[in-house]
Amino acid sequence: MISLRQHAISIVAIFLALAIGVVLGSQTLAADLLSGLRADKADLRQQVDTLTERNRQLDEQTAAADRFIAGSSGRILGGTLADRGVVVFTTPDADPADVEAVSRALAAAGAAVTGRIALTEAFADATEGDRMRTALTNVIPAGAQLRTGAVDQGSMAGDLLGLVLLLDPASGQTRSTPEELGLALETLRGGGFLAYGDTPVRPAQLAVVITGDAAAAGDGAGPNIARFAGALRGRGAGVVLAGRAGAADGQGPIAVVRADAALAAQVSTVDNVERELGRVTTVLALGEQLNGGAGRYGTGAKAASLTLAVVPG
Repeated sequence: MISLRQHAISIVAIFLALAIGVVLGSQTLAADLLSGLRADKADLRQQVDTLTERNRQLDEQTAAADRFIAGSSGRILGGTLADRGVVVFTTPDADPADVEAVSRALAAAGAAVTGRIALTEAFADATEGDRMRTALTNVIPAGAQLRTGAVDQGSMAGDLLGLVLLLDPASGQTRSTPEELGLALETLRGGGFLAYGDTPVRPAQLAVVITGDAAAAGDGAGPNIARFAGALRGRGAGVVLAGRAGAADGQGPIAVVRADAALAAQVSTVDNVERELGRVTTVLALGEQLNGGAGRYGTGAKAASLTLAVVPG
């Protein structure tokens, strides 16, 4: 008969055997797991290296394309906007390098930049709406009327500045006196809505609105800039809204234009203005506007094509 002592020893032996088995098994499992993780790490490292090399090649190709387009821009753009005046508007987040590059492209096309006007954060900020609308209604040229279809600050500002700054598309003549133009600009600058240098701003036939990678600071900034461009187009022969990829997302100004069928039919948009192709496309799109067309260009959301298929004549 098995004594209690022998029974206890048997039980201890069983548990000891189980413990040893668990330890040995866990060591084997850990070794297998570690080996698998090492293999996964090596595989992931290979994928990262492959993607890094691919990204480097794409960057080099893009840079080479930029250099080619920059060197060819004179031949591509030469004469496309000969004797056309263009006023350049910029939003607070516009990159100065983009503004300078677009200005050079305009010069290569034979256009004359008649003025550069910076739209301030207050201009785009919806909380400044009442103050801005008051300023706008106080500087309407004698005998002129703003369109009553929209009373938001962006639309009103685009309508007024289009009236005093852009030539009548039908007659090619100004619709305000130099004094009325000066009063409108000075009033808006005094209110903190615009900024520009000492060189007088002259009327133009066309306008470019250059924005950045997202909407300017302030609630409703993207829609305000979009509606500004649309109302500006209603008074002139052509308007292009150009910016970076972020402006084509969410409530960015380019996204708002592209989401609105009426605006998209009037205002051409370019969402890759940081690239040489986008800068050339911005100028070509002005020529398209002169011919009554509008397009959505770039690589961002709702872009219809990378650039114009045919250079406008």
